[in-house]
Amino acid sequence: MGRVRLWELFSIFFRIGMFSFGGGLSAWIYREIVELRGWLTEQEFLSGMALSQILPGANVSNLSVYIGQRLRGVSGAVVALLALLTAPFLAVIGLLAVYDRISAIPWAAAAMDGVAAAAIGLLLRMAIRAGRQASTTLSGAVALAATFIGVGVLRWPLIPVVLCVAPLSVAAAWPRAPKNA
Repeated sequence: MGRVRLWELFSIFFRIGMFSFGGGLSAWIYREIVELRGWLTEQEFLSGMALSQILPGANVSNLSVYIGQRLRGVSGAVVALLALLTAPFLAVIGLLAVYDRISAIPWAAAAMDGVAAAAIGLLLRMAIRAGRQASTTLSGAVALAATFIGVGVLRWPLIPVVLCVAPLSVAAAWPRAPKNA
């Protein structure tokens, strides 16, 4: 694979920003960048996804910056982020002008429900892949299960759960020196 052109990076992130929203964005980015083009490996993408989730700001914006930087440095990061945000910015400005008319159309709500269902499906697909990748070791599987139970089942706040599980997970995964070294 040759060097990714800035125009290619722009067109992919612009299209993603223009035609999707919500949780489905990360899954669509994964499909475009890893599956279709092979610009990043699955492990590189998931590392970027994890990093984008712990940094402040919108996860998908952070992810676009990570991918752009990995592929083309600072200029790639700027291009990917601007491309991702340009279409939604223009769409929000345009929709604001016609909001009153659109909100009165009965099928508009049904269409939005369908789009939301598709985004949830894409997000579940990516979550299953990420879960498989994270649970390849016993410590990863335990951390994944503990986080899921704490947040998903017991409904505890995410930040305290992660603050408790993360140090234990890191300690379990930390490489240990051989005893006879």
